[in-house]
Order: sequence, then C-alpha cells, then structure tokens
Amino acid sequence: MKTKILSILGLCKRANRLVSGEGFALEKIKSNKAKLVFLASDAGVNTTKRIKDKSSFYNVFVIDSFSTDELSKAIGKNNRKVIVVTDSGFAKKIMNLL
Repeated sequence: MKTKILSILGLCKRANRLVSGEGFALEKIKSNKAKLVFLASDAGVNTTKRIKDKSSFYNVFVIDSFSTDELSKAIGKNNRKVIVVTDSGFAKKIMNLL
C-alpha cells in the first residue's frame, strides 16, 4: 500500500499536480487548491503545528505516516517535509488506497 501511494506521488509530480515545501504548501492550502497534504512524520514541531492547523481550518486531509526520506524519494527532490496534491483525481485515488 505504501509503495503504491508513493508511486502515485511520483506520477503527480510528473503530471505537475503537486507542490512541495512548507511555503508553497501553505499558499495552496490557503487558496483552497490543496486536495490532500502529506506531512513527514519526522517534521519539526513548528512545521507540524502550522501545517496541521491550516489544514484543519481549510478542511484538507493530512497524511503523516511517511518519513521525509520516503516523501523525498517519491518525488525526486531532497529533504521534503510537506507535499500538497492539487489534483482531486490523484487525491481520491490515494484516499481509496488508505
């Protein structure tokens, strides 16, 4: 299941349907373009609080069961703590796998 979700994240990246990084993620959440948020399980306390608070306020589901390393490898970038899926189709597919 985890590997399927991570491979879908890779597809999202290639389809240009996700953003990564805390600043970009918060921007997408605030503009209601975020469909699903991935937060690294080993993210810092401040980052975790900021992302979870904004996500709950804007009713965006947060998945925090992946490590920074897993998320970073899935999208081919280094040290990514926050990933936002902006496509409802990909988000629905991931939610179905959960």
